Amino acid sequence: DGAGHHPTQTLLDLYTIMRESSLSGIRIALIGDLKYGRTVHSLAYALSLYHADVTLVSPAQLKMPEVIKNDLKKQGAVVRETTSIEDVVEEVDVLYITRIQKERFPYPAEYQKVAGVYRITEELLKKASDNLIIMHPLPRVDEIDPAVDRTKFARYFEQSFYGVPVRMALLAMAMEVV
Repeated sequence: DGAGHHPTQTLLDLYTIMRESSLSGIRIALIGDLKYGRTVHSLAYALSLYHADVTLVSPAQLKMPEVIKNDLKKQGAVVRETTSIEDVVEEVDVLYITRIQKERFPYPAEYQKVAGVYRITEELLKKASDNLIIMHPLPRVDEIDPAVDRTKFARYFEQSFYGVPVRMALLAMAMEVV
């Protein structure tokens, strides 16, 4: 619906996760701009169908909308909130981080208050489980240190790659080619 959801991104996100593990009961942290981020809105709804354990990590002014949190709980998802990545990195299967969207702020000073508050680094990942994967819908700004690209945790480039075949499959199904 334009500004609210991104369903095709969700399908490739689910596909990326499914290549690593089961969706059922997955433990995921959604990090960053949860108020305006279309990808996290759609992904959260989809994961609630699998009774996911969803931890929402954001600054207070960019929290997930209450209506979405309530819907997730009604669907059976476990929903928690925190402002710290450090609180969750040891406990989750997936870190799904999004950029803070500068264009959503009416004043540059407001953006500066939250810019760079979340950053995934190799140091942070020393606390992570061996099975953790890191996802990002891209483009990224500074929320993932480029050194993380070379780690076993990074899946955002594969995630991006899956965008074309997943969307091609959707078009083929919509056009009744398959």
